[in-house]
Amino acid sequence: MNAIVALCHFCELHGPRTLFCTEVLHSPLPQGAGSGDISGQNEQAEEEEGGIQMSSRIRSHSPAEGASADSSSPGPKKSDMCEASGCRSLAGGHPGYVSHDKETSIKYVSHQHPNHPQLFSIVRQACVRSLSCEVCPGREGPIFFGDEQHGFVFSHTFFIKDSLARGFQRWYSIITIMMDRIYLINSWPFLLGKIRGIIDELQGKALKVFEAEQFGCPQRAQRMNTAFTPFLHQRNGNAARSLTSLTNDENLWACLHTSFAWLLKACGSRLTEKLLEGAPTEDTLVQMEKLADLKEESEGWDGSEEEEKPSSQPDVVEGQELSKSSPEPSLMPDCNSWNVAHRRLSVFRSLRHMRQVLGASAFRMLAWHVLMGNQVIWKARDMDLVQSAFDVLRTMLPVGCVRIIPYSDQYEEAYRCNFLGLSPHVQIPPHILSSEFAVLVEVRAATRSSLYPTLFDDEQSLNKYEFVVTSGSPVAADRVGPTILNKIEAALTNQNLSVDVVDQCLVCLKEEWMNKVKVLFKFTKVDSRPKEDTQKLLSILGAAEEDNVKLLKFWMTGLSKTYKSHLMSTVRSPTSSESRN
Repeated sequence: MNAIVALCHFCELHGPRTLFCTEVLHSPLPQGAGSGDISGQNEQAEEEEGGIQMSSRIRSHSPAEGASADSSSPGPKKSDMCEASGCRSLAGGHPGYVSHDKETSIKYVSHQHPNHPQLFSIVRQACVRSLSCEVCPGREGPIFFGDEQHGFVFSHTFFIKDSLARGFQRWYSIITIMMDRIYLINSWPFLLGKIRGIIDELQGKALKVFEAEQFGCPQRAQRMNTAFTPFLHQRNGNAARSLTSLTNDENLWACLHTSFAWLLKACGSRLTEKLLEGAPTEDTLVQMEKLADLKEESEGWDGSEEEEKPSSQPDVVEGQELSKSSPEPSLMPDCNSWNVAHRRLSVFRSLRHMRQVLGASAFRMLAWHVLMGNQVIWKARDMDLVQSAFDVLRTMLPVGCVRIIPYSDQYEEAYRCNFLGLSPHVQIPPHILSSEFAVLVEVRAATRSSLYPTLFDDEQSLNKYEFVVTSGSPVAADRVGPTILNKIEAALTNQNLSVDVVDQCLVCLKEEWMNKVKVLFKFTKVDSRPKEDTQKLLSILGAAEEDNVKLLKFWMTGLSKTYKSHLMSTVRSPTSSESRN
């Protein structure tokens, strides 16, 4: 995360001052910062927090590190610093702290002030605003301010107990500065919780010191018995206590560096940016809804073990499948492994592969029934072959239109599934075999005369099968068919297109026709337009043919609940629209 975290203090002599800041460096350290490591001083405190390797590194002092009193340094002049380190965190010769994130090669560097003059000015201005004009009610708590030019700031002001201070407390703030306003606002809950934890720890340490000092020498009674002295003189005597003395923690700055570095890394890892080219597709929305439904269903079990329920019908989930029967495990592991490996070769790899195996006319009939939403039945002994066929055919449909029972020992009605795998001995009702709303693919052992030439090296396993495609409503060769089917066949027959390119063509074609489905749904279901207007709309969409209309109506069942509810919630009544016009 490209941000700076800083601890600020309101000094009674000099006003708001930056005590300690941690910044992110994506490039190597400036020249002179890492080249002068003192080999004799090997004080490296290695810590692990949030995947960051924390190293308190002793490095040679250079003016670029902000620890010099030279006029070229962006830090304040020595005359503006409290004599007893009230406005200073690190000693004059301290090189600062560096943490290396090995995963991302990012360095987290902590100094009293940023090295870059522009960053120093931004942090300085945010410090002044956080401890002067930009304060929440009560002067203690979080607040957000900033602009595009000087960055946006999350500031949390708080008090630290000090028995020698005016009012027995001193004013501090922790600020987070970055240029991305949206990212910073979205990180508000995270930053508030973590920074509040750092503040609570500082206040707890300071409270123990304060109570010990009050117990030994109560300052309130002493001040009341002391004669009045000019306020300025009193301030000069009490304004220089450092935060390390207030908390009695000599390792305070090393701990703050660790906390600030972890905060920058964790906040940057918490939110990630993703490039979305337009709105999510309908398939994405449907899959998200299914995952949410599965999550709710799993949570409903309350951690109890799922019991097997005897049922005569296999379970079906849209877009997913659950098999009712499974092959019995073999008693011979070696033979079983060979059989599994041999069965995996008997699969369809793509739509182009299936078209070459079945033939052009049989594949067109099968694809027509798939796109129309008719029931597709496969009868075969090889479960893997049936599963691969369904995996290939389902790519032509939206996710919401897919209902699969991959393998069953009895026939299932069309309302339960549009893809059904059956074992060879299952009897199919006669009215289904003669129905125009179903297609049957029988996988038989091929005779020697029916063996087709091998097209690919791994098709030898499919060469032993004969595929017979039958239906009560065969698709005539001269029938136009739905437009998307003709485009799919054109892509499959174009040998210049690879399988991956054909897959992307399918995605584009499905999204194109799902957009037409959305328009038709809005026009007919939401707006309730007359039939004549619907025909005009279909002509405009290029889907006035009978097969195209049937396809649109079937695909309408695959629309996501999110899209439907959005349309229903935003629909306006005719009276309200007319009154506005």
